[in-house]
Amino acid sequence: QVQLVESGGGLVQAGGSLRLSCAASGRTFSSYTVGWFRQTPGKEREFVAAINWCGDNTYYADSVRGRFTISRDNAKNTVYLQMNSLRPEDTAVYYCAARAGWRTPRFYEYDYWGQGTQVTVSS
Repeated sequence: QVQLVESGGGLVQAGGSLRLSCAASGRTFSSYTVGWFRQTPGKEREFVAAINWCGDNTYYADSVRGRFTISRDNAKNTVYLQMNSLRPEDTAVYYCAARAGWRTPRFYEYDYWGQGTQVTVSS
């Protein structure tokens, strides 16, 4: 069992940066793939980025590639999402999720979810 808690969201102007954190409990967290997703009202949860268990393989949505960076520190049981050059269209609730298998952009293939953190980018 893995519990996930996101933090680091907030209000930022377009062009600014935020770093989200996903803190996990559970001894086996270092063996899990972790993904970041985002969701706005009335829309399906959207894949943002994923990282494999040891952090040497990452995967990004086209909309964020080159602006966002996913990383992890297994000693701290934490995954990060560094978000630079933020745009108003990045506004959403951001969720982290974990699964035991290979990285995937499909939200329904993740087993554990955090409660989400709001990111708002003003123009």
